[in-house]
Amino acid sequence: MADTDIAPIIATRRDEATGFFQKLVSKGLGWARKYSLFTYPYATACCGMEYMSVAASRHDISRFGAEFPRFSPRQADLLMVVGTINLKQAPILKRVYEQMTEPKWVVSFGVCASSGGFYDNYAVLQGIDRIIPVDVYIPGCPPRPEQVLDGLMLLQEKIGNQVHRLRDTGQPNQTAADHARLLSSGK
Repeated sequence: MADTDIAPIIATRRDEATGFFQKLVSKGLGWARKYSLFTYPYATACCGMEYMSVAASRHDISRFGAEFPRFSPRQADLLMVVGTINLKQAPILKRVYEQMTEPKWVVSFGVCASSGGFYDNYAVLQGIDRIIPVDVYIPGCPPRPEQVLDGLMLLQEKIGNQVHRLRDTGQPNQTAADHARLLSSGK
């Protein structure tokens, strides 16, 4: 028997063992991350009132692990863009997104943040996905608190199913990578 006949079998078993532990660690990190979201609310318009009602005792967003809003992007991992974004605010929003640490997620809260809403003019950004990647869109003008909780549960499911690594490989999250690829292709 030659050494080359033995090597693939050993490598395969080692890869299987490494894959098992990576999946186990990824699943544990996914569970921890999806129930400990630190939100940064970027509230600009009437949807801000609905965001406050979601945090109140009747709907209680803290049941889903997104209890404490952080008002520093360096301490947050979930950016909730709540309301209308003007073109003057777009560079500020992009800077806030860039200052957040990885992994980070974005929720577009309401129709104005998602598509510009009924403000179809030169001063309003027609969807925040033109400048930053969005993970979950919450429709409505303004969205009901139940819709916000449904959107948060969708985001938690997405976070739980992502591949989480212990070391940084320099790759952004999948939504950001897809967004960068679309921007570079010109679509």
